[in-house]
Amino acid sequence: MTKAIETAVKLLESLPETTQESLVEELRRLALEAQDEAKWDAVLTKGNGLKAAAQQARVDIAAGQACDMDYEKL
Repeated sequence: MTKAIETAVKLLESLPETTQESLVEELRRLALEAQDEAKWDAVLTKGNGLKAAAQQARVDIAAGQACDMDYEKL
């Protein structure tokens, strides 16, 4: 565990439990988003970048892991 994570944990421990849970849930969401972005970066940098990305998108859609794009959030 890095010093930064240790410091963050100590800060979280000083907060009320409900606040801790809210912050941890947000951290989880951000970590999953970062993992997803890293996965797509890896796919797009491979030789067949766009083709592989399209294939992965089809797999994600079939697995129910895709959602409609919200153009208001762009």
